[in-house]
Amino acid sequence: MTNHTAKFVFITGGVCSGLGKGLTAASLGNLLKAAGYKVGLVKMDPYLNVDPGTMNPLQHGEVFVTDDGAETDLDLGHYERFLDISVTRQHNLTSGQVYRELLSQERAGDFLGKTLQVVPHVTEVIKKFWRDSAQRQEAEILFIEIGGTVGDIEGDPFLEAARQLKQELPPTSVALCHVTLLPYISSSKELKTKPTQASVRDLFQRGLQPDLIFARSDYPVDDEAKNKIALFASLAPARVIPALTVQSIYEIPLRYEASGALSELCQVLNLPTSRPNLKPWQDFVANILTPKNSPLTIAMIGKYTSHGDAYYSVRESLAIASAHLSRPLNLFHIDSENLEDKNHADWQKVYEASGLLVPGGFGRRGTEGKIAVATYALEKNKPYLGLCLGMQILTIALARQALKTKEVNSTEMDENVLHPVIHIMPRQAEFLKEKNMGNSMRLGAYPARLVAGSLARQAYGQKEISERHRHRYEFNNTYREVLEQAGLVLSGLSPDGELVEIVEIKNHPFALGTQFHPEFTSRPLRPHPLFLEFLKIAGSF
Repeated sequence: MTNHTAKFVFITGGVCSGLGKGLTAASLGNLLKAAGYKVGLVKMDPYLNVDPGTMNPLQHGEVFVTDDGAETDLDLGHYERFLDISVTRQHNLTSGQVYRELLSQERAGDFLGKTLQVVPHVTEVIKKFWRDSAQRQEAEILFIEIGGTVGDIEGDPFLEAARQLKQELPPTSVALCHVTLLPYISSSKELKTKPTQASVRDLFQRGLQPDLIFARSDYPVDDEAKNKIALFASLAPARVIPALTVQSIYEIPLRYEASGALSELCQVLNLPTSRPNLKPWQDFVANILTPKNSPLTIAMIGKYTSHGDAYYSVRESLAIASAHLSRPLNLFHIDSENLEDKNHADWQKVYEASGLLVPGGFGRRGTEGKIAVATYALEKNKPYLGLCLGMQILTIALARQALKTKEVNSTEMDENVLHPVIHIMPRQAEFLKEKNMGNSMRLGAYPARLVAGSLARQAYGQKEISERHRHRYEFNNTYREVLEQAGLVLSGLSPDGELVEIVEIKNHPFALGTQFHPEFTSRPLRPHPLFLEFLKIAGSF
């Protein structure tokens, strides 16, 4: 199949958001890839932000960073993990990007005085993005996830573009999968299909009909419910696929395959159906569902713990690594602000955990609690893994001990601190003055060289690595010598030796921090070596 004959599969959501459209796209893509097809994926975000880079994690959740430095939606993390691919900024499009492009062209006079309209101008930009994406990804089948819920005003241009594309292409070139909710009424002990019926009517009103419906439910979906949904959606009952809540998201491709989703989708698209090779995936899922070894307790300390998606890739990286060790993961989520009170009950979770993890973050709030945790890990020889800010926290904790003063910090937290062991480097400061908040960080993949004999070198098993970054502040090289004398090992450096990428603590079982975000490159069948090593050592405590 050539690029110009690529087929398109739209994933839409009904009733409410957060039902797992991204997981459905990734799971169906997983099955098609396992069946031998070349699959591509893109995410449409209807919000007017250019990207989620300046959005609060408590509102948006995790910002997933790509190799080329794009700040994107966490669904792109699902795409990478389920298909073992590396996505780019070309895999994500927001309404903000669409309107920015059009308005830039209009200001430049490209439209020669014409009136700019949603139809045809906005929809043409969207359709061109889809066609170009299929070609760039060399995709036989391109999955297009449309964020939000059918009925949201901001999502209508994307749905209209989908309607137009379906009209322009041959009948078997476009499929629409609709993910919708079946709420359970406990008093009558029944699933309700009316919200799904209303959601399908919303699609009909926009000139779209679903080809498959994925019915999200916490309870089994019986034939009566399937038949009722099928009747109102003008579908065969076999094309109503139960999407039950599962213990692990990695079960979803297996559940969909067992429900006939792959076969039905291939029929819609007039594709030969091949049996997918799911053996490696099945073995991985078996390790999650039926682990052979004892549980492992990890405490993750951050300031966005109240939002379940804020540290999504970190959680998944831990889950993946623990599955490869065949150990159940018991993960404590601890608000770092609570730990600023030494008598807070959350300290008991810190004491009980076998390992401590401090993820990335921004701003001063809660940092003293994180520093207290890192100090505890140093004093008690408890395994500690710090990611981005977590690496800086580890550095600050050691420096306070070495310099025997609390006047040690990052200039992000205290611009006038006596010992700024973390700062914006002079060569960056002038550059950053010219940037706005939405484009002022070191973003994307950067290389690093690992020091022989270090824990990092041992874990990776190689001399050079490439990892993804998202931060503004760096290790202050002025303090290299004094901190190395105090036991800090600079085990990962940029090729020119100027930027500190990994720090370790000498004579400690595992106290390691990375300036980058290793969680973005962990895969179900290829766990990240640092997470794996961290859990191996924590498991011995």
